[in-house]
Amino acid sequence: MRNISFWFAVSALLCLLLVDLDISTADPWAELSLMAAGALSPSVWSWPTLLSSLANTFAFALQGVTLAAIAGFALALGYRFTLVRAFCAFIRSIHELFWALLFMQIAGLSSLTGLLAIAIPYAGTLAKIYGELFEEVDPAPANNLPVNKRRPLSEFFYSTLPLAWRSMATYTSYRFECAIRSSAILGFVGLPTLGFHLETALSDGQYSEAAAFFYALLLLIGTLRLWLHKRLLPVYLVAVFYYLPPQATISWQLLVRFVSEDIVPAPLRGQTLVNAETVNNVNQWFYALWQLQIWPGLINTVLLGQISLVFTGLLALVLLPLNSSLFLHRRWKRGIGDSLLILLRTLPEYLLAFIGLLILGPSMLPAILALGIHNGAIIGHLLGRYTEELCLRADADRGITLYFYEVLPRIYRQFLAFLFYRWEVILRETAILGILGIATLGFYIDSAFETFRFDVALLLILVSAALNISVDQFARYLRQRLQLKTVPESL
Repeated sequence: MRNISFWFAVSALLCLLLVDLDISTADPWAELSLMAAGALSPSVWSWPTLLSSLANTFAFALQGVTLAAIAGFALALGYRFTLVRAFCAFIRSIHELFWALLFMQIAGLSSLTGLLAIAIPYAGTLAKIYGELFEEVDPAPANNLPVNKRRPLSEFFYSTLPLAWRSMATYTSYRFECAIRSSAILGFVGLPTLGFHLETALSDGQYSEAAAFFYALLLLIGTLRLWLHKRLLPVYLVAVFYYLPPQATISWQLLVRFVSEDIVPAPLRGQTLVNAETVNNVNQWFYALWQLQIWPGLINTVLLGQISLVFTGLLALVLLPLNSSLFLHRRWKRGIGDSLLILLRTLPEYLLAFIGLLILGPSMLPAILALGIHNGAIIGHLLGRYTEELCLRADADRGITLYFYEVLPRIYRQFLAFLFYRWEVILRETAILGILGIATLGFYIDSAFETFRFDVALLLILVSAALNISVDQFARYLRQRLQLKTVPESL
C-alpha cells in the first residue's frame, strides 16, 4: 500500500509540472469580496421563478433515480454476465451533461431530456452497486434453506435480497442526493433547474441573486432527512410526475436524420459502398481529430484527474477529524465539523469550478480545487464515521500523535478503498469540466455540439467513456490486489 501511495503522489507531482495553474484575473480578492457581499445579502427577484426551478430540480432528480433504481435492479440480476457488466460500465461512464447534450438534439429542452440524462447513467451505477452487494452477501442463510426448496428465485428473495436491502436503500438515498446536484447542474446546459438561474446570475455578476438560488439548493439537500420519508415516497412520486410529466415533441424526421446522418462520420455520409478512397478519407478524418482534439483532450483529462485524485486524498485526511469523536470530543464541535463536511460535499464540482473560474481565471487550478473540495469532503465524512468503529486502549495518546500513530495506520486501507472507488467519479467530472473552458475532453465535446459536428461529438464521448471504463477497471484491479472492500460507499 505504501508503494502504491508513493507512486500516485509522485505521478501527481509530475503532472503538476505539465499543467497551467496561473491566476489570470487582475484582482481575485476584489471578485471574491463581491461574492462574499452577495452571499451575505441574498436577493430573490422572482419568487415564482425560484420556486419553480426548485420544484423542477427535485422533480428531475426523483423521477430519474426512481427509473434508475428500477432499471438498475433489473440489470443487477444479470450482473454476473460480462455483457451486462460491460453495458452498465458504458452507460455510467458517460456524464449526465453529455447525455443531456445528446438528447437535446432529439427531444430539445424537454422534461424527457432531463429525466433520461439522469436515469441512464444512474441506472448503470446502481446496477453495479446492487450487483456487487448481491455478490458479497453471506451465503450461509441460502445454504441453510431446505434442499428441496433451494431454487435460484427462492434463494434470492429469501436470503440474498433481505441481507442486501439495507445497504441498497442507503446507497440509493445517497444517489438521490447526488441526483439533486446533477439535476441542478443540468441547468447549465439550458434545462429549467436551479443551475440555469445560478449560471445566469453568476455570469452577470448578480451575486445576491445567485446566493438566493444557491441557498435554495443547499436547503433542498440539507433538509431531505426531515421531510423525505419512505412512507411519503409514493405521494412525492405521484406529485412530481403530475407536475412535470416526462414528455417531448419529437420530430421523427429529425430523429431519423440524427441517427442516419448527423452522427455518422463525415467521410461516410452518402456512401453506399466502402472503397479504398473512403477508408483513406476516414483515416485522415480520424488522424486529424486525434492530433487536434482526442490526444490533447485525453492528456489534459488524465493530468487533471490524477492531480485531483491525490489532492482529494490529502484533503480527506485533513478533514476526517471534523467528523470523529476521537478528535472532537464535544458533540457540538463535532456537529459543526460534520455540518461543514456536509456543506462541502453538497456543493457540485461543476458549480465550484464555475465560481473558481470567475475568481481565479481560466486554468486548471479552479478545477483541481473544486474536485478536491467536493470529493475530499465526501471521503473525509466517511472516514470520520469509520473511526467510530475503532477500539482504542484507555491510555492511548491524543491529538496529532493519536492521528499519525494510531488512527491513520488503522484506517489507511479503508481510505484507499474510498479513494480508488471515487477515481472513476473524479475522472468523469474532470472530462465534463471542459464545458467551462478547461481543455479536457469535455471542452472539445462542447465545441463539437456548438458547431453541430455531432459525429465528432459522439466520437469524443465514446473516447471519454473508454477512458472512464479503463480507469474503473484499473481501480477495481488495485482494490482486489490490495484486498480492499469492493463497495466502500455502501457502509
